[in-house]
Amino acid sequence: MIMAALQRARNSELKQSETWKRHIIRQLKNRNRTQTSVFQDIIESYHSLLEKSKQRAFITRGILGSGSRPSAVPSSEDSLTSLKTTTGELAYQVLELQQRLQMKEVTLDEQHTKLYEVQKHLSRLASERSVLQERVAEVQTGNRLLKQNYDSLLEQHQNTERTYRQEKLHSSEILENMIQLKQQAAVRMNHRNEKRVRAREASIHKELQMAASKNVNINEESGNHLETETSSPKCETAERVTRSHGPLFRSASATSPRIISSISSIRGLFERKIRGKSVCRSEEDLFIPLGVCLVARVPTKAIYTLDAHELGINAVRFSTSSNLLATGGTDRVIKLWDIEGGTLQNRGTLDGSNEGITSIEFDPTGTRILAASYDKSALFWRIEDSVPKVTLTGHSRKVTAAKFKYSQRQVVTGSADRTVKIWDLQRAACIQTIEVLSFCSDVVCSEYLIISSHYDRKIRFWDSRAATCTQEVPLQGIGTSLDLCPNHRQLLSCSRDDILQLVDLRKSNDRVAFRAEGFKCGSDSTKAIFSPDGSFLAAGSADGAVYIWNVNTGNLEKRLPDMHSAPISAVAWSLSGEYVVSVDKSRRAVLWSDI
Repeated sequence: MIMAALQRARNSELKQSETWKRHIIRQLKNRNRTQTSVFQDIIESYHSLLEKSKQRAFITRGILGSGSRPSAVPSSEDSLTSLKTTTGELAYQVLELQQRLQMKEVTLDEQHTKLYEVQKHLSRLASERSVLQERVAEVQTGNRLLKQNYDSLLEQHQNTERTYRQEKLHSSEILENMIQLKQQAAVRMNHRNEKRVRAREASIHKELQMAASKNVNINEESGNHLETETSSPKCETAERVTRSHGPLFRSASATSPRIISSISSIRGLFERKIRGKSVCRSEEDLFIPLGVCLVARVPTKAIYTLDAHELGINAVRFSTSSNLLATGGTDRVIKLWDIEGGTLQNRGTLDGSNEGITSIEFDPTGTRILAASYDKSALFWRIEDSVPKVTLTGHSRKVTAAKFKYSQRQVVTGSADRTVKIWDLQRAACIQTIEVLSFCSDVVCSEYLIISSHYDRKIRFWDSRAATCTQEVPLQGIGTSLDLCPNHRQLLSCSRDDILQLVDLRKSNDRVAFRAEGFKCGSDSTKAIFSPDGSFLAAGSADGAVYIWNVNTGNLEKRLPDMHSAPISAVAWSLSGEYVVSVDKSRRAVLWSDI
């Protein structure tokens, strides 16, 4: 067993020794083959050179051993010389070949070096390629995730937009239903009020006829008593009724209880305060005389400046007291300001609008404010309350203007939805809608006349009783605002062609244009106004200056620059003629005066 193991070990050693020997031999053969292939040309040249030298040596030996003829010696010497020459040439060729071989070896070394560098560069590029491939894979994965997120967000957006359209349609339907219900309720209420008034009038008339049909003795005392009764201020109504129905009372006693009760009921009918109906004598509906400005003063300098709102200011208006100012802005609020000692002191804020304010109007008492809003509504406040008393909804686009009618119980609104609406404030209901054919930028009104300015470059006059257009006045640009002269004889319009136009309402063809170098209408809602005495016009420009023209001469009276850094959106002139306020799109308000 041991011998067999030893034999196997010896055999394995022999095999291993033979294996490495064969490996060495294979490597040597391989090296010989590679080196031989490199020097093959030189070896072949060398072999050919050896053969030639052998042939020459053989020829030389033959010539030298062929006999001793004297004539042959010179030829052998020539052959030797030629052989030496040939040998030198061959040696020279060998040297040249050796030089060429050295040059090729140098070139080969350079190529090996370049090859090594190229291989290193290729390996570096391969590593960079692998890194880039990994990054591409990561980016593709991220793109797939982003695409999935985008698809989900797009689907959510489409669902949300679909829901929004459905809700908007539903809200418009609800709004239309609510308006119809309000209109129906208003019709029913008016019908009930009319029936009630007719019934009361019929009962009074019946009582008066019954009283007139009875014969009553009239003595002197009763006559004195009647004279005493009618002389009292409280019995003016009874006296008017007695006068108007004189023939009916010739045979009746003035002291008849039935007549006195009838007169009292008539007086009570006109003295009652019925809220939301056709008869009202509340304090707010009494006529209050307005102040009159005899001479307006042209301002010459800015006396106070402040940032009145958080965002741009769109509207400004003085109350009839000239010491109270209201501003409305894109920040959805109306701010009230008291003018004290040439400064603006914040008095309060009126909230309630869901979007920016577009216009402001005080009532003649100076205690109530009407405003138009971008939220498709008009709002009505008492200045003591911060929340609106009435919100008028019914327009389908932004409301650009809201104005009190002559009666003060009705208001007129103009909108971008191409309608002008008339509203009853007590019922908060629309009582009339006028289709005005174009985007309405501003309105002014009197008792039965409504004037509107439009984007189609026209001013239209409407008879509110028939809801018909009675006249059109063309403009050269888009109309931005309207204002009536205090005597209601002239109409001022401002348009985007940078022209203020004065229209004589008595002669509508009589028009005067006001221009000035540098004056530019800054927006589609720029407001131009009359001075309170009607002698001057004022408007703000896109260059931040206030321009004032003289109505009588047609010339530019004053330019007030350098206080606004943004286009001026609106100006207001106090009823006393003492102050002018300008506001701009960068929330700045400037108080001007000549003091």
